[in-house]
Amino acid sequence: MGLHRLTSITIGVPNVEETSQYYTDFGLRPTGDNAFATVDGGQQLKLVHTPSRRLVEIGIGVDDPDDLDRVSASLARLELASERTGNSLVTEEPISGVRAVVGIAPRLEQPRIEPTPYNGPGRTDRPGTRAPGVLREEAVRPRKLGHVVIGSTDQAATQRFFTDGLGFKISDLVPGMAAFMRCSTDHHNVLVLSAPVNYLHHTSWQVDDIDEIGRGATAMLQEHPERHVWGLGRHHIGSNFFWYLKDPAGNFSEYYSDLDCIVDDVLWKPEAFEGAKGLFNWGPPPPPSFLEPEDLAALMTGAHAPR
Repeated sequence: MGLHRLTSITIGVPNVEETSQYYTDFGLRPTGDNAFATVDGGQQLKLVHTPSRRLVEIGIGVDDPDDLDRVSASLARLELASERTGNSLVTEEPISGVRAVVGIAPRLEQPRIEPTPYNGPGRTDRPGTRAPGVLREEAVRPRKLGHVVIGSTDQAATQRFFTDGLGFKISDLVPGMAAFMRCSTDHHNVLVLSAPVNYLHHTSWQVDDIDEIGRGATAMLQEHPERHVWGLGRHHIGSNFFWYLKDPAGNFSEYYSDLDCIVDDVLWKPEAFEGAKGLFNWGPPPPPSFLEPEDLAALMTGAHAPR
């Protein structure tokens, strides 16, 4: 696969300063001009001002100029325009207007960390010491941007843009409702939902393990309980542990760990799930505001989202 990762995203919000503080609290490192970096992925988020919240740009990494040529040809077959400049290609998703920047970038090689030792029945991996999760005191720092979930008023067309146009592969489907697509070995990097308005549902950020999910969410909620959305739980599609929070503009952000990894396409068989069956394996049921964010009506009418 010439595509190999999400490089960055740009999110438009009406309240840049307040939202910037949220992502600083979330554990992303400010790099100036409302941009933020992860530990392993470098600068991966930028916030800009827009009248209402939206995904403005998504960046996708490729290996070489041949990959850009292939993407350009695929987009042309869909009668979609693109502009080639140096080591990148810029195009636009036709339904939402999200700008996609496909650029030559180094592959993300994450340093191997030792697995967290968890004791189990008949298996003492952590003898004579307390669990690391209860001893950690440092702030939680996301390692990389994992995936982006967007709502589309024409789910099939947006899915086709990412698969037939850019070269994403389908990992799993909820027919007529959602497509989980990957541009790396992660189970999904982009998920497209059928929705009454084009909008950004959530961004997802990788942390080390389930303890980091819990620690991160607990710290975020300590002085701001209104940030809580859904969690702790484990998804069925993708298998990852999760906890969702909400930024001041209304976008959800997810801490995740233990996502399915697809290193050999031949060994992975995409499945079709009905309705919300694959949404979660265990945990509290999703609140209505997760399935249908409270500001959707405002986004549909062009009004500012409620605070």
